[in-house]
Amino acid sequence: MNTMSTATEFELINPGYNRTFKPSRLSIGLVVPIVQYADSPVPDMTGHIARAQLAEELGFSALWLRDVPFNVPSFGDAGQIYDPFVYLGALSATTHHIALGVASVVLPLRHPAHVAKAAASADVMSGGRLLLGVASGDRPDEYPALNSSFPDRGERFRDSVDYIRAASTHYPQFENGYGSLTGNMDLLPKPEGSRLPLLITGGSQQHPDWIAQNGDGWMTYPRDAISQGRVVTDYRRRVADAGGKDKPVMQSLYIDLLEDTNAAAHPIHLGFRSGSRFLCSYLEEIRALGINHVALNLRFNSADIETTLKRLADEVLPGFTA
Repeated sequence: MNTMSTATEFELINPGYNRTFKPSRLSIGLVVPIVQYADSPVPDMTGHIARAQLAEELGFSALWLRDVPFNVPSFGDAGQIYDPFVYLGALSATTHHIALGVASVVLPLRHPAHVAKAAASADVMSGGRLLLGVASGDRPDEYPALNSSFPDRGERFRDSVDYIRAASTHYPQFENGYGSLTGNMDLLPKPEGSRLPLLITGGSQQHPDWIAQNGDGWMTYPRDAISQGRVVTDYRRRVADAGGKDKPVMQSLYIDLLEDTNAAAHPIHLGFRSGSRFLCSYLEEIRALGINHVALNLRFNSADIETTLKRLADEVLPGFTA
């Protein structure tokens, strides 16, 4: 099944979005931290900035941070440990052109005014490189700690998106459950581009039509080719029905890159262990299905990380640059 978008362009939003997402093309990014930590939920962040800089030097398109407020044992992953917006500031100052994404900010656990201000700050300080993934959240343990309700997070997610969109306008007049903006004050800074590029993660407790209409793209998860082709086709049909230009689709992928280039694939959590030849064929397959970006996660990688990054740059990236 070939579901590749036939659109000539996506909407231009900011430099990071414009470079990372292009119709009929697939770019490759990395999930931070760029380190192995298969045996512990908490990574060793030693050298993390140097690896981010190496990723940029080697030609990866984007770095992806996660919003993990608490180290929840049942979840088993503390992410990059550091708050994503603080870390975005550090990466803005130490990299130059690689896109900086969050996959994804859990909107019901933050006030949207704080999200809008922090995200716009990172966008401006990075020269328009921010990609803001947003989600309703999937870790119930965190909600009581913040005196927040889990069952109604979908409604609060929608309200937060609306508030963030309103805050990007000048002297906004807007009101919902998060507060009232009466037009007599402004939230600064404004995003570098036309707005903050919001990429909605999974279902986020929303109807698919709402996701297609309100996001600037969609983040999804690895699936078999038939299933992935079906969901991408469905998303793009809903985007077309809503009017306007096409929108990008991206997915995550855990990999363990083996030394043997021709090694066959074996499944791991949300991905596979294989040589670079199979990885390239897989990426080509999902590109044909309409995926525009893949965020590689090296948490379960068995080889030295710097060596793996250089092998990916030599053996994989040349065929997949936006």
